[in-house]
Amino acid sequence: MQAFEKAPPEVQELLPKRIRELGLKLEGSTVEKFVHELYRELARKGLTKFRPVCYLTDEWGCPSGEPVIGIPFYLADAKLAALEKAMNDLEDEREIFMYMRHEAGHAFNYAYRLYQTPEWRELFGPFRRPYREHYRPVPFSRRYVRHIAGWYAQKHPDEDFAETFAVWLTPGSNWRQRYRGWPALKKLRYADRIARRVGDREPIRARGRTDVTVEEMETTVAEFFSEQASKESEMLADLPLDTDLSDIFLKPSRRRKGIRAACELIQENRKPIVDKITYWTGLRRPLSKSLIESIEKRADRLKLSVDRSREAEHLVELAAYATTLAMNYLTRGKFVHS
Repeated sequence: MQAFEKAPPEVQELLPKRIRELGLKLEGSTVEKFVHELYRELARKGLTKFRPVCYLTDEWGCPSGEPVIGIPFYLADAKLAALEKAMNDLEDEREIFMYMRHEAGHAFNYAYRLYQTPEWRELFGPFRRPYREHYRPVPFSRRYVRHIAGWYAQKHPDEDFAETFAVWLTPGSNWRQRYRGWPALKKLRYADRIARRVGDREPIRARGRTDVTVEEMETTVAEFFSEQASKESEMLADLPLDTDLSDIFLKPSRRRKGIRAACELIQENRKPIVDKITYWTGLRRPLSKSLIESIEKRADRLKLSVDRSREAEHLVELAAYATTLAMNYLTRGKFVHS
């Protein structure tokens, strides 16, 4: 893969190794500081007994019903983090804290078995409701908070609570004022009230079972990152871009004055476009990035151009187009329907 070819020699040396053989540990790694800061945030909120166990695994997560937090293994090693950045974009500190608080919400729910109580079910819904990978969010609904990019709280009652807890936990979130007048405020008040109630109590379930740990991951580094990229490629394989891109950009022309390659403009603005698509639609960041990269590559092959005096207009139309594709995927499971 192209990203592997460009990787420095010290990173390429890791590619054939099994992840379990790398000796990765949370203790002493750069990501450990985020765990300690999470514990400090919980203490400042009065949760003196709740300290969810954190461990390295394949992705962010909290196994259903288990009060533990899984952290992606690549965050514990600078070389692997550089590879993740090249392949999928690496979480920055702000995003890491956001994920930590969200997963802490799940762990808190499970540690005190809040989901079994009538009040929790009345506010958030039935915990056993089936998960839907492709759900239809109601953008800007005031019944839900917004924390992770997109409308993630609307995916499932458990996610609704985790997002609510994360907003409540975030320092400086000013949630009382920000959500004043919203139905979601009732959920935030519940999180605040229940935290005060159980703050000095031992969790009903203090420790939980982990999902696959980094010590158990038989996959090689190359296989892991190749599989991640392959999933994105499959989703975008049949995306018919030619006609639409020819409407957005200028068709090939011998006239070179005042124009430049469309792929250059897309490349220069790739990150902010991906950031905004991810934030406003909730499409997974790796998939958002792959979508824009596919558009960039196709524009290059078609030799499309942009008018330098209308670059802002081209970018607006590109962002609107990509956002529409993203919402198609989120609500229907496909970017384009025949």
